[in-house]
Amino acid sequence: MDTSRNSRSSSQPAGHIAIEGHAGVLVARIDGGPHALFDATIAKQLKELVDRADRDPDIHAVVFTGTHPDRFLSHSDVRWLQKGGTGFPPINTRLAGLVARTARLINRLPIVRTLAGMTRLKTLLELDSFHATFLKMNASGTIFIAALNGSAFAVGAELAWACDLPIMADGDFVLGLSEVLLALTPGGGGSQRLPRLIGTQQALVAVLEARPFTPAEALSLGAVDEVVPQEKVLARSVERAEYLSLRSKKSLGAIKRSIYFGSSLPLEQGLQLEHAEFLVRDQSKEAQRRMLEYIATTDATGELPLLDRETYARALSAGRIGGSSSE
Repeated sequence: MDTSRNSRSSSQPAGHIAIEGHAGVLVARIDGGPHALFDATIAKQLKELVDRADRDPDIHAVVFTGTHPDRFLSHSDVRWLQKGGTGFPPINTRLAGLVARTARLINRLPIVRTLAGMTRLKTLLELDSFHATFLKMNASGTIFIAALNGSAFAVGAELAWACDLPIMADGDFVLGLSEVLLALTPGGGGSQRLPRLIGTQQALVAVLEARPFTPAEALSLGAVDEVVPQEKVLARSVERAEYLSLRSKKSLGAIKRSIYFGSSLPLEQGLQLEHAEFLVRDQSKEAQRRMLEYIATTDATGELPLLDRETYARALSAGRIGGSSSE
């Protein structure tokens, strides 16, 4: 845990993510200073953590929570955003889109990225990297859970919705997109992920108005998966992480990619993506071993194991039916 909070200026937070654990389920405590603000330092550490969790086969889940007693993440450090928007001539949306695509290309070239990061393109590169981090979370076999220990606006809500499961504390807390009140628009994926969770019209009205959801409203709309007492939100999130991480990490990644990316494609293209993910898993040693064991058990007992309620219940608890837990 970062011990420097008391020495920080209330006007200039220094972000930090403290990570507990080395494998299995990691708990990532986001410390955004006295105001629980998201800044460039947290964005960088978030990327490093997601990259690590994605490539390490021993890390199965990451649970994010906030260190502030009543806030998950308030919103981005406005000084960071304001500084990033200065020094550029006025541009339209089409040109801005071109600039964003250019930033994506630059970020893929380490040497060019380092040089460009010393110019006014720095904030654009940081924003593109931020989006890439969320997309990697969606494509990864690692399970990401947001333990919303308190309120979350703007990027705090966007991080929660980029996770696979947002679990929110009950109480006098809110969750929403507030950007329009600063003459901005959601910039961390909120305008895309929220409609996919609760529907276009519900999301449109909420974002236009900047009206946040209470825990009960968020649960009713589908913006969070569970609402639990604040003192239990982290424990419940870890419990869910441990349960889901018993399943094959590579299969979880294939399922997440099929749903996150395939379900928004035209049906034929979505089916092609699902087919490709299925073929890769069907040929894997892990799936082949489990299927052969399943066939052998069926032949020996004369019954399909997954049609036996007790066997199915055990499979749900273990995250698998037969065999070892991973390749």
